[in-house]
Amino acid sequence: MAGASLKRLMAEYKQLTLNPPEGIIAGPLDEDNFFEWEALIAGPEGTIFDGGVFPARLIFPTDYPLNPPKMKFTCDLFHPNIYPDGRVCISILHTPGDDPTGYESSSERWSPVQSVEKILLSVVSMLAEPNDESAANVDAAKCWREDKSRFLECAQRSVRKSLGIPDL
Repeated sequence: MAGASLKRLMAEYKQLTLNPPEGIIAGPLDEDNFFEWEALIAGPEGTIFDGGVFPARLIFPTDYPLNPPKMKFTCDLFHPNIYPDGRVCISILHTPGDDPTGYESSSERWSPVQSVEKILLSVVSMLAEPNDESAANVDAAKCWREDKSRFLECAQRSVRKSLGIPDL
């Protein structure tokens, strides 16, 4: 299975290099291991994360695309759908099939027709429009709902840190 997965990942990488989505750069950490990628995601224009550049890692299972990769930001990012350790919580990265909690429909979850590009574009959308109903970071979700000015301040701190600007 790893051979088919490698072939698929190589094809997706080629597509991403030929036609990169705006604000996203992604590819394998090194050409000897296509199962671990690094991505740089620009904060969506006109959002509270605008101006930031956020590094992340994607780790692909050997049975990709039957199962989704794991994705984790490698920087501090205060967001309701990002765990404090950087792991991304988004429907498209959840294993295929029915949601045991009944929150998501199976059509929102991973399927082999998805791609790295679709994952990254979904993450950009998630940055622009947090889902506080399915919080990975409860503090960020509560702040998003109850204290937008504090949330904005924390998000701006994430943007500054992503650019290497020290905290004031």
